Amino acid sequence: MDGMRFAIGTLSVFPVRVTRVDRVVAGRAMVLAPVLGLVLGLVSGSLLLLPGPPLLGAALAVGLLAVLTRGLHLDGLADLADGLGSGKPAPQALDIMKKSDIGPFGVMALVLVLVVQVAALSGLGPAALVTACVTGRLALTWACRSAVPAARPDGLGALVAGTVRPGAAWAATATALAAAAALGSAADHGLGSVAGHRLVYVLPLGVVAGLGAALLLLRHARRRLGGVTGDVLGALVETATAATLTVCALFG
Repeated sequence: MDGMRFAIGTLSVFPVRVTRVDRVVAGRAMVLAPVLGLVLGLVSGSLLLLPGPPLLGAALAVGLLAVLTRGLHLDGLADLADGLGSGKPAPQALDIMKKSDIGPFGVMALVLVLVVQVAALSGLGPAALVTACVTGRLALTWACRSAVPAARPDGLGALVAGTVRPGAAWAATATALAAAAALGSAADHGLGSVAGHRLVYVLPLGVVAGLGAALLLLRHARRRLGGVTGDVLGALVETATAATLTVCALFG
């Protein structure tokens, strides 16, 4: 429960009492992060069931998701875009990422990702958003594997980097894929699939695509910055979420 409390307190707006903070708990939290993604997806996805234009429901759902996460991941996305877009060596890029203001690369990244998420989600249902939220947090599990170093000696990245064993990451992935298939099957058989029995295959495909996109970004960030930071982790969440929704929209 210490790990779950840490995940909730760090990655969401939900009030919890975090009584223990160390690397062991941080590792458990990163493995359990997809469970929190499930909850966030269910809560925000409920807005997709409201009457009205699908685009409005999608915008409200994405907006609520940002509120439930304090905008933490979006802030990380903007900071990473500014740091990488600067073209500076790692120390200077990390300094840029620590600044509180947002530059042109950050603005472009935010606009692009939010437009993609809303546009893709407008043609989908709650099952796709739940899958995307789980995949976004699964990216955190992979980013905190033991082979991934921290880019700074302090901050959230330093606390969680290298705390997840590879076996735990694979187990979390297998669970997410199985859950996505089960959710897709349920959606196909009674929750509004309009394209036949496809979601049972499309949702797991979305998990693979979202995780793959996040791992590509992680590889680039490691090469440029030397490791992960809290901003990198936030950017991975938003990237995986957007990629998952895009694949679900294209094939669902």
